[in-house]
Amino acid sequence: MARTKTALTVVEAPQVNEAALERAESASVELAHLEDAASERAALMAKELGYEGSLDVGALEDGIRFYQRRTVEAILETGKRLALLKEQTPHGEFTKRVELLGFSGPTARRFIHAAAKTAKSLNLSDLSTKVKNASAFLELVTHDDDVLESLGELDDIDRMSATQLREALRQSEKDSQFNAEKRQKAEQRADALEKKLGGKRPVVVPLDERITPFQLEITERQSLIEKAVAAHLESATALETWWMAELEGDQDGAEMPQSVKLVLLTLDDAVNRTASLVGALQNELETRFGADISAARQYFMSTGDRG
Repeated sequence: MARTKTALTVVEAPQVNEAALERAESASVELAHLEDAASERAALMAKELGYEGSLDVGALEDGIRFYQRRTVEAILETGKRLALLKEQTPHGEFTKRVELLGFSGPTARRFIHAAAKTAKSLNLSDLSTKVKNASAFLELVTHDDDVLESLGELDDIDRMSATQLREALRQSEKDSQFNAEKRQKAEQRADALEKKLGGKRPVVVPLDERITPFQLEITERQSLIEKAVAAHLESATALETWWMAELEGDQDGAEMPQSVKLVLLTLDDAVNRTASLVGALQNELETRFGADISAARQYFMSTGDRG
């Protein structure tokens, strides 16, 4: 049988868009010129700034990360030294010394608190090596360990701004509160089951022992409240001292700047909010336990025995 001849398919060469190719080459040359110009400008700026390191983008980013870490380290190291300085100076002298060093009283206290809390908290100590932003780190210091614990698991915490970290902290706080409520409910169910299995036997722990935790918590909270109010008073005194020093030598008595007035307004608002909360609490106590409190006070006045 004769073989059938297969027709050959002729493949045409693709047409080259010469204009497009020319435009691409032109763009490539222009991009190279732009990169060279950018490198020249960067070299000139480095000379003006006195920078002698590498201008490679990766090297610059590594340097930025290094000094970001140093910023948090600087806060902690400064806080340690401020705490020791406060311990070494007589009462009333510390404020003057930190002002000579260029610190305000509140800033010095924040640094001291940051250093003290980081030394005691493994979670905060670990996060201090990850967070690069000083404002973000100081935001962390204001939260408890149970809130900070979950943040260590975040992969991008080193890239978070203070605002982003604040949002993450709020979510962590909600999660911590939810877990605490779950534990409390589980403990309540366990207690109820234990009482049921025990044939509803009376509680053998004396009443005084069962009420002691409430007494301790109230005492601890009161100590914190008194310290906070004392700190507000200290701020008011320090601000007045500072302003009088600013006016020294000014016979006309310059008007207080608006920025200073705003600080006073912030302090006044804080005190008013505290007073409002205290008033609301007093009303709640009177509503819930007014008669019992009155009877207890009369008993104490007649016997002198709070036991």
